[in-house]
Amino acid sequence: MRLAHRLTLAAALLAAPAFAPAQDFSKVQIKATPLRGGTHLLTGAGGNIVASVGEDGTWIIDDQYAPLSERIRAALKGLGDKPLRFVINTHWHADHTGGNEAMGKSGAVIMAHHNVRTRMGTAGTFRGEKREAAPAGALPVVTFDDGVSLHLNGDHVQARHVAHAHTDGDVLVKFEKANVLHMGDVYFNGLYPFIDLESGGDIDGFLAAIRTGVEMSDADTLVVPGHGPVSNRAELAAYGDMLQRYRDAIAAMKRDGKSLQQVIAARPTAATDEALGKAFIKPDQLVTSIYNSL
Repeated sequence: MRLAHRLTLAAALLAAPAFAPAQDFSKVQIKATPLRGGTHLLTGAGGNIVASVGEDGTWIIDDQYAPLSERIRAALKGLGDKPLRFVINTHWHADHTGGNEAMGKSGAVIMAHHNVRTRMGTAGTFRGEKREAAPAGALPVVTFDDGVSLHLNGDHVQARHVAHAHTDGDVLVKFEKANVLHMGDVYFNGLYPFIDLESGGDIDGFLAAIRTGVEMSDADTLVVPGHGPVSNRAELAAYGDMLQRYRDAIAAMKRDGKSLQQVIAARPTAATDEALGKAFIKPDQLVTSIYNSL
């Protein structure tokens, strides 16, 4: 399989999403890399950001963690002198929405699927731990259901909701002219995926979302994952094929009456554990999330 040949383990660890509130951000640097058609990839800590910069202003997809907001805005000013107008959140997790409040205070309109606003605005749990509701200023002020379109900087941009995938509020964002597709956390390039069952995630929805991403792209599309290096349609399709095989193998064992521990012991993901399972989501965690979502 052609999966993340460019990643070493160290790079994968750096790309992995981190949710611990005690994380040290003091040495994080925001790096901007041109993509095409006025779009840029911004990396630092947390989810990949795609920025569109042009005559109509600047807008971004996701905004990483709150402590990085000033550095992100400085990086955006280095790309163009127009104000930040919009932020689209691909889902509710803090490594993609932590900068919402600061970006909103600077004048940007925060947009997301309506489930993102609901999740952020309601106290609950995350990976078994209690979490507080986000402050009102961090919540999206424009929400949508199936999707929304933007017509900015000479491009037509489509944000499409994919149901019950990584969470219940995921969107895929496609720049039609630039031919750039941001997958959010429906795609971890070089890492096993995180299927957030507490937030409405589901393996079958996850697979359907990957198929949607493949359908929205072509051989020349730059596919930006939520975490990891920029990819392409072939690699995205291979990632989905891998997860489909693992899903089917786990489902067969579950139908045969095998317990979760028996399925974990069978190591159904062994073929890629060395390459993809040493960073954020470990093999046992992936098997558990697939088994419990079936």
